[in-house]
Amino acid sequence: MSTEQNGGHIDSTLARTCSAMDFEPLSIGNEVVEFEVGEEYDGGGGGGLGGLAERPAASPPGAAGSSGADGDPNPEPREGMEFDSEQAARVFYNSYARRMGFGTRVSVYQRSRRDGSIVCRQVVCSREGFRRGAGEGESKRRRTVTRVGCRAQMTVKRRGSGKWAVSRFVKEHNHELVPPEEVHCLRSHRHVSGPARSLIDTLQAAGMGPSGVMSVLIKESGGVNNVGFTKIDCQNYMSSSRQRTLGSGGDLVFDYLKRMQAADPSFFCAVQGDFDNLAGNIFWADANSRKNYAYFGDTVNFDTAYRMNRYRVPFAPFTGWNHHGQPVLFGCALLLNESESSFVWLFRTWLDAMLGSHPVSITTDRDRIIGSAVAQVLPGTRHRFCRWKVFREAQEKLSDVRCSHPNFEAEFQRCVNITETVEDFELCWESLLERYGLRNNEWLQLMYDARQKWVPVFLRDTFFGEMSIMQGSDGINSYFDGYINASTSVQVLVRQYEKAIASRHEKEIKSDYETLNTAPALKTPSPMEKQAANVYTREIFKKFQEELVETLAYPATIIKDVESEAVYRVAKFGEDHKARFVKVDVFRKKACCSCQMFESSGITCRHILAVFRVMNILALPPHYILKRWTRNAKSESLLDDFMVGFPSNPQDSFTVRYENLRHEAIKYVEDGAESIHSYTVAMDALQIAAEKVAASKKRCFGLEQKTSINGCQSQSRCTEQDEKIQELTSELANASLQCEEYRRKLLAVLKDMEEQKLKISVKVQNMRLNLKG
Repeated sequence: MSTEQNGGHIDSTLARTCSAMDFEPLSIGNEVVEFEVGEEYDGGGGGGLGGLAERPAASPPGAAGSSGADGDPNPEPREGMEFDSEQAARVFYNSYARRMGFGTRVSVYQRSRRDGSIVCRQVVCSREGFRRGAGEGESKRRRTVTRVGCRAQMTVKRRGSGKWAVSRFVKEHNHELVPPEEVHCLRSHRHVSGPARSLIDTLQAAGMGPSGVMSVLIKESGGVNNVGFTKIDCQNYMSSSRQRTLGSGGDLVFDYLKRMQAADPSFFCAVQGDFDNLAGNIFWADANSRKNYAYFGDTVNFDTAYRMNRYRVPFAPFTGWNHHGQPVLFGCALLLNESESSFVWLFRTWLDAMLGSHPVSITTDRDRIIGSAVAQVLPGTRHRFCRWKVFREAQEKLSDVRCSHPNFEAEFQRCVNITETVEDFELCWESLLERYGLRNNEWLQLMYDARQKWVPVFLRDTFFGEMSIMQGSDGINSYFDGYINASTSVQVLVRQYEKAIASRHEKEIKSDYETLNTAPALKTPSPMEKQAANVYTREIFKKFQEELVETLAYPATIIKDVESEAVYRVAKFGEDHKARFVKVDVFRKKACCSCQMFESSGITCRHILAVFRVMNILALPPHYILKRWTRNAKSESLLDDFMVGFPSNPQDSFTVRYENLRHEAIKYVEDGAESIHSYTVAMDALQIAAEKVAASKKRCFGLEQKTSINGCQSQSRCTEQDEKIQELTSELANASLQCEEYRRKLLAVLKDMEEQKLKISVKVQNMRLNLKG
């Protein structure tokens, strides 16, 4: 049976091509391929549109030796041509089809009988085969004839090496090809790419319709045939974007936010747009979230796992870790617009709610638009990709390798997670690429280029609060796990949100009670362990205790001792090849370990503790006790310092004032532009308003000058107090150094006394033996 008669059956040629492999044939309905190749993060914001349409690649992505012998940058398929994956082969054929002027669609495939994986795939011209006639009871509506039995196709099959090779290529078509200026109308070449979506979202948020948006896209891309999709596609995307609004559940969310804002002046809420004409995102943070940030805002996770592609609500919380290692909330957002400008607005609004206090680090999904927004709003914050999400993406991108090499995934994760130095990681990565033939894999090359944003060995010098008791890996903590899922609607969002907050608060109270009212079991006679038990919360103490107990198996050997600085080599018994090096400032009792555990987690590592044991340091120095992990982490003094900037009413916030003025200005412009008369009136009114605003600014400046004059005296007093404090601090430091020196001398004297005592004891014993003799 020929493919023209029924596109759902494999023709005899395809069967012969794959007959040598152990598989069973399956038939599927023909479908048009939407080649939506996902945007990859390149670490930068990108300039311009960056390619509104998916342009044909100069060479097939993932193809091995794809350029012809004459170096043709746009080769045509040929038998034997290899690709890294089936997807790479399909993208290449679609790119070739775009240059030639025809559309493509996926036809039939065959699966292996051994593991069920696809081993053979046929991609055909979109005009292959014929439409089936309407049967009884089916619609008799006449449809445009699009299939004319074209035989053009490319068949690829998977080889034992894991690569895909072209086994058959038919070039000839039985119909005319489409000219270049019309190729963007073919369905397989119509794709609203990531940069185009971002621009459409921005223009739509500004109130522009489909016709205006398409005009901008055509101008920016240099012609309608370069846009990559039609006006209908643009309308469909904008329609689906509008459907991302909250619908009937929006009123419940808005009522809740308005009610909370009225009841609590510290409740922060901002809308990109306004409650009546919502055009962008929504953000809110209650008083507890803002207080939590004052205590634990050194590291932040921005979780976008609940976006609308899988969930019914576009929910995105800002979270962190509290002093028990439990997830804690710093605010929530509803993402109704995912353009770069909307994410910039969201991060700036969140930062304003947190009084401009930047975190040390932030963890997000690997997303180009989010990365660009973070770089703009939080330039001094260390940005990390969620490693768990990268591993999950690897399962998809490297599925062929995983199928043909069952051990690859475990080795890949070991290479990322277990390597202890940059050199070890580089060697391990090179070995993986070499052994599995992945040197030309584009996704792995992309991830390698971004390695400093997700591979642990490059991130250990920055605090992320990451410990095995909480995470195991650095997957973004899911504060709302068990409360918001794929079936949660906007109507029940508020109720589930409040349930989650109540549950988390109850767990924190329970942990506080256990910390204050139960004593942990000590495992050593060390005074340092007893000190830690009285300082840390219960869960954090368990982690510290684990490190302290391990020091018994980690001897420390001094290898350098110069004045006040010493270097120790610390290794577990029998594992000398895994040694760590600890550099110590003897006088200040400050140590730095090559494992960088303290820098990344805030818990002193076993290597430093082993050195302290050798140095006879019996108490943990204060600078090794991170307050955020202690039972007193929520001190009122810290809160007072943070909360001093909280607005007494919503209009004290710059963001709220800015948003209110912007909304009114937009309405004013729309009304004023309706006619020449209204325009003239509006311009006159604007001139008067501008003069009043300028006069108001002058009055405010005069008041500020008076305030600054009155404040100079108090400032001078503060300066004197600061100088006195610095002087006393310096004296204290000098006294500490002197005490340390006296201590060392005293220890030396005591050591001499012990030696003398031992010598005298030996002499006495000898004399007794002589007398008995």
